[in-house]
Amino acid sequence: MGFVTKFVCPHCSQSYPAATVQTYCLRCESPILACYDLEIVAQSVTPEAIRKRKSGIWRWEELLPVHEKAWQISLGEGDTPLLPLPRLGEKLGLKHLYLKDEAQNPTACFKARGMAVSLSRHLELGLRHFRLATAGNAGGALAAYTARANSLLKRKGDACYAHIYMPKTAPRANRLEVQASGVDLHLVEGLISDAAQKAAQDASQFEGTPQNWFDLSTFKEPYRVEGKKTMGYELAEQFDYHLPDVILYPTGGGTGLVGMWKAFDELEQMGWIDGKRPRMVSVQASGCAPIVEAFHCGAERVQFWQGAATLANGLCVPKPFADRLILTILRQSRGTALAVDDEQIQLAQQELARLEGIFAAPEGAATFAALKKMVADNLVLPEEKVVLFNTASGVKYI
Repeated sequence: MGFVTKFVCPHCSQSYPAATVQTYCLRCESPILACYDLEIVAQSVTPEAIRKRKSGIWRWEELLPVHEKAWQISLGEGDTPLLPLPRLGEKLGLKHLYLKDEAQNPTACFKARGMAVSLSRHLELGLRHFRLATAGNAGGALAAYTARANSLLKRKGDACYAHIYMPKTAPRANRLEVQASGVDLHLVEGLISDAAQKAAQDASQFEGTPQNWFDLSTFKEPYRVEGKKTMGYELAEQFDYHLPDVILYPTGGGTGLVGMWKAFDELEQMGWIDGKRPRMVSVQASGCAPIVEAFHCGAERVQFWQGAATLANGLCVPKPFADRLILTILRQSRGTALAVDDEQIQLAQQELARLEGIFAAPEGAATFAALKKMVADNLVLPEEKVVLFNTASGVKYI
């Protein structure tokens, strides 16, 4: 472990040391990404060795930023199934349609991956107080992992604290799971952007003190994406290190999409996959589609989406912090960005449940709604391997 050499801004190439607490690039306000000594990693471990390890994201420990095993906090996240969708595939004329079901993670959502790694590394670096603005699911994950961390820290006479800010309109399940874990919950009028402003305002009173509330919000620190990239490692492994042709991913903040692309790049540099990459498709709701609008306008940045509203809570992000990275990946992969309306999402949710037995979150169902559009527009070939991502359980939205 400990093969991270530095962090680098993908836009201005500014580098930052790996051994100290980092946030984002202050020069150009971009996320920063971890760089590993991949030559050493490739000499230290093989795909076969990783496959034989105990299941979960930490079997990829050489490619994760936590140095000591003692700081690897876990609730059993990772190694989610890649499910074939034969009935839906037949309906659309696709022979190789799959769904990566992230609902089977702890807290029934993919956010578990990022929070496990981020909280582990920041505790290892000595931080104990955290804040987070969230649409809902990330808050539930942080609450659960904070509780889990405290069960370990208690043995050392230590503790950590989380302050979670989410819109009052967040799903009730998200609010309940935060409260059940006993962490500090603040419900805010408005959207996730309003929650972030309120969190920053409340945290300002602790700046410069040992109780400083470190911001764990999406891409405001460089470790959540490291946890999310394990989806890319698993996908490569599940396809025997031959990547699929198309990946449809529901995009709010975009951490999973960026993380997977980073994982594919690292695997290629180590010689575990070839240079063939999937076409990455960013799926958003028509009531909040800043990435879709910017992509089709040829813009490098997104504009703040006014009046954002959708039943897919995780897609209601008016201005993703990593907009430049997301747009770059879509274009590099020869992918696209699509928006679907709430009615199409609900219909897709019903079809997934009735034909395949998968009760997907609205965000996950949105990918199937988008795929139907792609098929209608001849953007997918019948023989291509296509993967949908369901990021959470539909149960969380009841």
